[in-house]
Amino acid sequence: METKKLKWCFKIKDGLKIVEPNERLSKSYLEQAKSSLLRANKNFNDKDLLWTTVTIYYAEYYALYSFLQKIGVKCENHSCSILVVGSLLGNDKTKIINEHKNKRIDAQYYMKVDQENKIKIMLTEAQNFISNFDELVSNFSDKEIKELRNKISSFLI
Repeated sequence: METKKLKWCFKIKDGLKIVEPNERLSKSYLEQAKSSLLRANKNFNDKDLLWTTVTIYYAEYYALYSFLQKIGVKCENHSCSILVVGSLLGNDKTKIINEHKNKRIDAQYYMKVDQENKIKIMLTEAQNFISNFDELVSNFSDKEIKELRNKISSFLI
């Protein structure tokens, strides 16, 4: 089922594309992730729970996307980006961002109240998520990047 979804992701407009790895963009996305996390903390301290939730998700997405840039994958579809990272690294690496994606959607479209404690937990989870991807991206060797690119290519077959 996952392979079928990945093949679909390669076929759609602005879906998955294999490009040259881009260290500079990878670092930029990682910095944006950290900056967005700071913004999420400020929003939380200002009691703006809606935008805290939204910003948490985007901070995590930027960290995840920094990984994709590092290995040379471009994708403008968030679901496909998350799916390919889960396929490459294991779904345990994308569990939190998938949960937070759904919470972001809930926060934006289905107003909920009394969520402060849950959002505080999300902030901690986001800090861990971004830290994990920072370490992952920083320590990838050229050999590992090549292996992941080969694995991605196999999804096209």
